[in-house]
Amino acid sequence: MIRLGGQGIPAIEDPVELARAHKAFGYRAAYCPNRLSLKDPDRVRAFREAFAREDILLAECNAWGNMIDRDEEKAKQMRRRVCEQLALADEVGALCTVNYFGTFLPNSRIGPHPDDLTPKAFDLAVEVVREIVDAVKPKRAKFCLEMMQWMYPDSPESYLALIKAVDRPAFGAHLDPCNIIVSPRMYYDTGSILRRCFELLGSWIVSCHAKDLILRGNLALHLDEILPGQGNMDYRTYLTELNRLPREIPLMIEHLKSPEDYAAARDHIKGVGRGLGIDM
Repeated sequence: MIRLGGQGIPAIEDPVELARAHKAFGYRAAYCPNRLSLKDPDRVRAFREAFAREDILLAECNAWGNMIDRDEEKAKQMRRRVCEQLALADEVGALCTVNYFGTFLPNSRIGPHPDDLTPKAFDLAVEVVREIVDAVKPKRAKFCLEMMQWMYPDSPESYLALIKAVDRPAFGAHLDPCNIIVSPRMYYDTGSILRRCFELLGSWIVSCHAKDLILRGNLALHLDEILPGQGNMDYRTYLTELNRLPREIPLMIEHLKSPEDYAAARDHIKGVGRGLGIDM
């Protein structure tokens, strides 16, 4: 039930060749190309049909930006961008559009601010998500928030609380467990964190990210993203829990430096899957 995908594919303009390149690389899922736009419906249709023919699931149309920027006009522009990407996801056949909620820190997309995890921020997150899904009214695609260390949702518990407060079927859950590992206790027990995520969010999860973390010895506390398999993320638990969900879920590799790194990450994750009897 898991479809592994990710970056590391050359920027190919032809949709047929791009879909084939994903398949040749061993992927069964793909990110929606950033250059797609609803202003070119013929090209959107070509991408939808090309990826469907190769049985490559389009996972996410991303829209990274601060939706609560202190500059009101910038915040409005970002929310419009998210609406456009959600509408694109619905049209091209992608499962979701993902964005992080945003920060109150001026002139920043994701920098930490003391108000980012307050009740005020939670209420605003509910308002913003409702605004987006009510404006677009997607028929198939979901809007999701990226889990983050210092903004909502920062835990499976806060994500579930947001889902219940938003109360819209078009609001789904996106899982990026590395982004909520914020202490040595969590780092050394990622399996428990993963099981909690699936226990609380499994009914709503539509797409996931594949990364890894390593705890460094330099002070103060320092966690770095690293190639999957070289850190402490419990991929046996991750894949086991994903495979239990009653639908196909994309697991998308990201943030690596080269096609060779993506190939190594792919091989590691698929190797863990084979050991569990899971075909990706």
